Amino acid sequence: MPVYLDHAATTPISAPALAALTSVIARSGNPSSLHGSGRRARATVEASRETIAKAAGAHPTEVIFTSGGTEADNLAVKGLFWSRNAAEPARKRILVSSVEHAAIQDTVEWLEQHEGAEVVWLPVDEDGVVSLSALKKELDDGGADSVALVTCMWANNEVGTIEPIAEIVALADNYGIPVHSDAVQAFGSVPINFKESGLAAMSISGHKIGGPVGVGALLLGRAVKLMPVQHGGGQERSVRSGTLDTAGIAAFAAAAADVTANLRAENARISGLRDQIIAAVREAIPEAVLRGVDPAANPDGRLPGNAHFTFPGCEGDSLLFLLDMAGIESSTGSACTAGVPRPSHVLLAMGLDEDTARGAQRFSLGHTSGQEDVDAFVAALPNAHARAKQAGMAGHKSSIETASTRAAG
Repeated sequence: MPVYLDHAATTPISAPALAALTSVIARSGNPSSLHGSGRRARATVEASRETIAKAAGAHPTEVIFTSGGTEADNLAVKGLFWSRNAAEPARKRILVSSVEHAAIQDTVEWLEQHEGAEVVWLPVDEDGVVSLSALKKELDDGGADSVALVTCMWANNEVGTIEPIAEIVALADNYGIPVHSDAVQAFGSVPINFKESGLAAMSISGHKIGGPVGVGALLLGRAVKLMPVQHGGGQERSVRSGTLDTAGIAAFAAAAADVTANLRAENARISGLRDQIIAAVREAIPEAVLRGVDPAANPDGRLPGNAHFTFPGCEGDSLLFLLDMAGIESSTGSACTAGVPRPSHVLLAMGLDEDTARGAQRFSLGHTSGQEDVDAFVAALPNAHARAKQAGMAGHKSSIETASTRAAG
């Protein structure tokens, strides 16, 4: 079996989630139907809603089920913008961090191109932490009356940096501006309480915490007005229509209950493994640079399972392929189109040049990770790195070939 170090992309389904999924999926019933099977499905959905609300520090009525984090992000950002702009046409600006996931980045760009939104990208520092002074300036000097919403992720999916959500909410709250946070990476990894956060909306996803792919939720304050993105049967507070995936929701709830019940101990275990990876990379490859907040300096500033490095003179894809050949599965953390590596917008926003950013590699741990995985990675890294560095970065294209790249050619 390969060593899986890409839990930030998706993590294997947990035993409680799998048990819930297989139990419920064997039964029929639309939770909107009024007969016995429908009522049974509805009872499962509502019990799951309560479980997820408890895990996220929310009221059950604030849990809006979606197909995942991307839909939740689209619903929050589009819905808040349309609602606020319809009520006050002057509110056209969206303040957004420059290191957001594509689900946010592409959504605000679409609103800019098609709906007249004016997007303000908030800068970040060298660790990927959003600038509170820049946000304050936009609110104080840029005209808060023109701002529809602020959106900033809770934790970055590439470098693992945890953002100052409480401070962001406090600044926006001075002007009555709603804040949304994509908490897909953070939920289940660090303590989160929706009520205490003061957020208007927050996105979470099932497959990042040991649930199945295809189910997530938008946590939406009970007083927050949101214009629907899709229309139909009016399920989920008439905010999100569509027949609910009862089995997926039950499995999502089981995963949420499991991961939050063991959060403190698992956080400590996984961060310990992460620190071993960081130390091993630094020892084996001294020129490698940890990106994001250094946990040695700020233990609470980084996700426990994230170790992200740039390797000078080394193409990230080359290292990924060579590690894969050695049985280690990692990620570059950046988009790749038509076989041509593209530098991460997150790393560029943090001030890195394109060549440095192209040498990125993300190693992310999760609930199935153990000491043997770290040991196997440490053993495989030096040779894989040496070969990747020898391959170089000529032509902005990796010279490493795999079955898939040969077939594509």
